[in-house]
Amino acid sequence: MVRRPVAWVVAVVLFAEALGIAALNWILGVAVDRQDMSLAGLDPHMMSVSSKIGGIVFGLYFALCGLVALLVALRDRPAAGFGRVLLISAAVVHGLLGAFTWGLVGPPAFLFMMLVLGLIVLLLMTYDRAAEPADTAPQDGTGGGGTPVTSPAAPTTP
Repeated sequence: MVRRPVAWVVAVVLFAEALGIAALNWILGVAVDRQDMSLAGLDPHMMSVSSKIGGIVFGLYFALCGLVALLVALRDRPAAGFGRVLLISAAVVHGLLGAFTWGLVGPPAFLFMMLVLGLIVLLLMTYDRAAEPADTAPQDGTGGGGTPVTSPAAPTTP
């Protein structure tokens, strides 16, 4: 099956992306702090601190999504509840980032974002269907053991 390897790849990619996003925003924050320049009257120190905080928050978000993918790979079960919502939101974020990176960074960054988007969607879709359907009753009206299936008695009113 392709499910577990995809989950492992998604986990590794999201952890690497978390580190990359956090490091990039931290470096940008340091650069803004060292230049000591104002942008439209904004405080340079405040811009530096907000860039660093944003990088840490965004990095933690991707690390949490990577943790969900890692748990999916370890357990070989689909993500449920909050974990599934996190993976869906990560797919949406990668779609939006891909749209922005086409114009700002270029086609290689767009292709990377679409690759990660495709991996996350593949992870969500491969675990979406069950291995065997639960209702595999034969079409001849028997319950599988050769006995006919009868409907329950109708309820009576008092």
